[in-house]
Amino acid sequence: MHNHCIAPGIAAITPAMVELRRAIHREPELGFEEFATRTRVIEHLQKWGYEVHQGLAGTAVVGTLRNGPGPSLGLRAELDALPIEEQSEQPWASTVPGKMHACGHDGHTAMLLAAACELARERNWRGTLHLFFQPAEEGHGGSGAKRMLDEGVFERFPCDTLYALHNSPGMAVGKFGVLAGPRMASTDSLTIVIRGKGGHGAMPDKTIDPVVVGASLVLALQTIVSRNVPPDETAIITVGAFLAGDAANVIPGQAELRLSVRTLNPYIRRLLLERIQATAELHTLGYGATAEVRFGEGYPVLVNDANASQTAERVILDWLGEDGLAAQQKPICASDDFAFWLEQVPGCYLLIGNGEGSGSCEVHNPGYDFNDLALPLGATFWVRLTQHFLA
Repeated sequence: MHNHCIAPGIAAITPAMVELRRAIHREPELGFEEFATRTRVIEHLQKWGYEVHQGLAGTAVVGTLRNGPGPSLGLRAELDALPIEEQSEQPWASTVPGKMHACGHDGHTAMLLAAACELARERNWRGTLHLFFQPAEEGHGGSGAKRMLDEGVFERFPCDTLYALHNSPGMAVGKFGVLAGPRMASTDSLTIVIRGKGGHGAMPDKTIDPVVVGASLVLALQTIVSRNVPPDETAIITVGAFLAGDAANVIPGQAELRLSVRTLNPYIRRLLLERIQATAELHTLGYGATAEVRFGEGYPVLVNDANASQTAERVILDWLGEDGLAAQQKPICASDDFAFWLEQVPGCYLLIGNGEGSGSCEVHNPGYDFNDLALPLGATFWVRLTQHFLA
């Protein structure tokens, strides 16, 4: 339906791109274990004449193509799958029990490789192109983007601007979502350990009941957003787990709350973390108990650079017209570790339609699949963006 929009070079390799995407889908690998996927990426990049670098963050691959002097552009795709059991009748369904590509990283990798092929063939651009194939975006075993950053990715492969493309179920195929400023939420995982004093359920006066303290604290935590955060700011505190006790007639010695915290503003993020710690420690003290707050490694707010977003928008308008841009884009409270990179280098994280209606399943779901109709559109976008940026 969008065939006239596809770059001829991309149209020619679309069947191979679809087959590659499905081959990756059949063999999902979790974060920092993407060995077979990495091998596929390396073999393709070497065949097309890219300098291939590995060793960063375990399983990361960086493909570099230099075509004379000029600016440097970085494009990113992710390699990892999720620990989800796939529910699909497709012939390319996961062959690995308990693992599947439930976020479309198979499609992201295939699109970037197809663009890599075309850009190596059609060198009507000047400058340096860095293609980053990143492990562990889903954060299993830590953030792959953060680890690449810690290991000096941009000292080794400096970029003037960075881009990443992520599929969006519910958005029509052929549309792209661009939004400058905050795009994805920060995410933090916290554990609050409440230490009381255990005892017999028949003698509560001889105990400090951490279940009662925890129940009260869950409600107190819900006042932080309503009474500390301006009403026009997005902030979420979710207590997803409350672990305490085992028997009906025994008061346990401790309880544990596990929290997920999301915001779209770095200042609000700091405020929430400070208020959670103070509330936990002081609220439990009022009951004679103590609280220890443990902070996990979080992701920052993903903030798109205004110029980089405008460039992406211009490329889409020149290519597809107004029809190519999804209207009324709003920030999303999901997170992506591309945020770490955008704190260091200006860039833009944009969305590509994965289809709408009843057949469109949300990501991180056992019934999800990347929409192969989006592959040539995503690959063509990467080609056009690169040609525009490295004109």
